[in-house]
Amino acid sequence: MNKKMIRYIVGSIIMLEAALLLLPILTAIVYGEWNTLRVFAGSALFCIVAGALLRGKKPENTTIFSVEGYVSVALCWVALSICGAIPLCVSGVLQNPFDAFFEIVSGFTTTGSSVMQSVEGAPRAILMWRSFSHWVGGMGVLVFMLALLPMAGPSSMHLMKAESPGPSVGKLVPKVRSTAKILYQIYFVLTVAMLVCMILTGCPLFDSINLTFATAGTGGFGVLDSSAAEYGAATQWVMTIFMILFGVNFNVYFLFYVKRFKEGMKSEEARAYLGIIASAVLLISVNIFYMVRNLELTVRQAAFQVASIITTTGFSSVDFDLWPEFSKGILVLLMFCGACAGSTGGGMKVSRLCIMAKTVMKELAFIIHPRNVRKTRFEGKTVEHEVLRSINVFLVAYLGIFVLSVMLISLDNFDFATNFTAVAATLNNIGPGLAKVGPTQNFGIYSNFSKLVLAFDMLAGRLEIFPMLVPVIYLLRKKQLS
Repeated sequence: MNKKMIRYIVGSIIMLEAALLLLPILTAIVYGEWNTLRVFAGSALFCIVAGALLRGKKPENTTIFSVEGYVSVALCWVALSICGAIPLCVSGVLQNPFDAFFEIVSGFTTTGSSVMQSVEGAPRAILMWRSFSHWVGGMGVLVFMLALLPMAGPSSMHLMKAESPGPSVGKLVPKVRSTAKILYQIYFVLTVAMLVCMILTGCPLFDSINLTFATAGTGGFGVLDSSAAEYGAATQWVMTIFMILFGVNFNVYFLFYVKRFKEGMKSEEARAYLGIIASAVLLISVNIFYMVRNLELTVRQAAFQVASIITTTGFSSVDFDLWPEFSKGILVLLMFCGACAGSTGGGMKVSRLCIMAKTVMKELAFIIHPRNVRKTRFEGKTVEHEVLRSINVFLVAYLGIFVLSVMLISLDNFDFATNFTAVAATLNNIGPGLAKVGPTQNFGIYSNFSKLVLAFDMLAGRLEIFPMLVPVIYLLRKKQLS
């Protein structure tokens, strides 16, 4: 294993975080929050020094393989979260280090689960840092670094594959760095478009910036305790539309970018994703209409919550924990579904579900006609056995982590609905769950141990399970061999 290169990458990420802290520093200056300014400035200085010491001189051997890619990504995200939690803890907003770590992990993984009792009294620089962490983590911090810096040549594709969500990740163009740049250009254009639309709806500038960062990263941190409930209808519709847009596979936008419109419109995953959203909105609207008695409001509330949950954004415009069980059941199912592969959303991904459904149909057809040879096809291509195997392994690992996490946090002795949806919300990077972790509640009720378990779930969910397991398995196997 190329340990020197792993250390170099982790150190580079920590130094990059110092640059990211410039935005909350600027926010503190604008709003005259001088104590908070000192906290962020000190945190940035710490990141520069710690990153430089860890980074050292660039190794002569910059080649990394799959295992180095997974280990680097896991360590980078943990280091990023530890350093990112420093301002939250030192500022006194979250004095418990476990709370600060949980909160910033939730930010970078675009989960949106919070332990803060109230956000309205927090310094604006802190709120900006929370929301900006969503935007940074949405596309991936290593993808961002690859877009800026040449890292490990062609082998840096292992970093992108380890960090990017979805059953398969490929290069849009021959060079990995060019692919990363294209992804961030699309991401930036969509972000600016949403910000302009939010301002045009009359949403305050500070709120617009924070909500845009949180929506773009499909995170869900807001600046009001009521999340998005107090904003006007136009603002909520803009948020709904852009939540859905950021949940689409960015490869589709790339096809539009290169004027391959027909190919982009034929995306099987995108059509399934939009079909699921339309069906869920229709079913929930019918189910809750008797409670609302207003067609536009009913559809808006249903569409907002469906878009928020399936894209794993986590905003709420209404306390959906008060909805009928049928509607809550649909939302829980959408938690597991997630958005498209290659988007900023979490969950199991629509592409995986489509491929698994097709695999089941193929096996059933094989039972009926044993001599009939059929191949699983998706997006017009034959799904390779390697992809099917990785999906099956992902599902087993996912279920194993889910069950173990529910059992571990059950030691806090909360009800099953709370524990089940808490793990579902964190492992799928949703944000709110039901019962005691519902849209009007928070995760502060859990013990420090449970918060660490849920923080691991957030990281595992954002990084698609394997990067968080590979370092553990590698160390165990190395210990056995020794």
